[in-house]
Amino acid sequence: MVPQPRPSRTLEDLSGLGARLTWVSGLILAISSFTDWYVGSGPGPTTSVIGWHTGALGKLVFFIGLAVLALVILREAGIELPATVPESLVIIALGALSTIFVLIRLISVPDEFFGWGGRGIGIFISLIASLLVIVAGLLRAGEEL
Repeated sequence: MVPQPRPSRTLEDLSGLGARLTWVSGLILAISSFTDWYVGSGPGPTTSVIGWHTGALGKLVFFIGLAVLALVILREAGIELPATVPESLVIIALGALSTIFVLIRLISVPDEFFGWGGRGIGIFISLIASLLVIVAGLLRAGEEL
């Protein structure tokens, strides 16, 4: 018997990828505000600071993740944005805004955490999730055409 070749994937097979990536990246972005952004060790055990406690930017990253999730939930409920405001553009803008906020916290450590040794994995998860929100918005823009 000769093995049959597998059929190649077409663009129609990837049609729902943008919607799935939007809610997954929005959920990860919202949850990442409660992961460690800064870690440090002293005479005691190693401690960490979650993104929520880093000031207004950590909280804004959480609420941007919730806003992305709200857009997905509203669309699934049948409520859409006006035609003059494409949903993909709003998602790209939210992703860009959260990327800027995370990059600010990645580069500029707040003064109260200055003596801490380094960045935790949570801030990098937030950065990747922010970039994935932008990618999801771009995929949705491709689906809208």
